Amino acid sequence: MSPTEQVLIEKIRTLSPQQVAEVENFVEFLAAKAARRAALDRLLAIVPALEAAGVEPMSDEEIAAEVKAARAERRARDQAKGSGADRP
Repeated sequence: MSPTEQVLIEKIRTLSPQQVAEVENFVEFLAAKAARRAALDRLLAIVPALEAAGVEPMSDEEIAAEVKAARAERRARDQAKGSGADRP
């Protein structure tokens, strides 16, 4: 464990349970932000190949429709998990 990690752990130990929960939420936020950035970087990395292949760029409306469809699919999947529909 690095010295920085040790200092952070000691500081966290002095916090109330509510404050620890806030720290946890913030760490989760930072992790999600990093994951979104990594996903964007992977997406942007394929742009030159798409252009070279002659693929036409999507319109704003097409992008919005794709995002809406992906979100709806994710919500349905999350609801199915929460309802136990995927359990035997």
